[in-house]
Amino acid sequence: QVQLVESGGGLVQAGGSLRLSCAASGRTFSTYAMGWFRQAPGKEREFVAAVSRSGEGTYYADSVKGRFTISRDNAKNTVYLQMNSLKPEDTAVYYCAARRLIISTITDYDYWGQGTQVTVSS
Repeated sequence: QVQLVESGGGLVQAGGSLRLSCAASGRTFSTYAMGWFRQAPGKEREFVAAVSRSGEGTYYADSVKGRFTISRDNAKNTVYLQMNSLKPEDTAVYYCAARRLIISTITDYDYWGQGTQVTVSS
């Protein structure tokens, strides 16, 4: 069993920044690709960013390219999402997810966190 706990969400003004963190349990963190997803009210859960096991490969949704950065620290069992130049349309619950071995940009991940709310005011 892998437990994921997100933190760092909150309320910010448009143009501001937040850094989300996801702490993972277990000793096999480095065997999982990690991803961030988000879900706004009335919308489907959507892919935001993902990072490979080693941290060398990254993928981003077109809507966040150039603004968000995903990274991981395998020694700390933690993945991060640095969010800059935030827009009101970024408002959503953000979820951390883990997938065995292979990175994915769809919602076929094996483990999910409970989510953290990000609200961007205009």
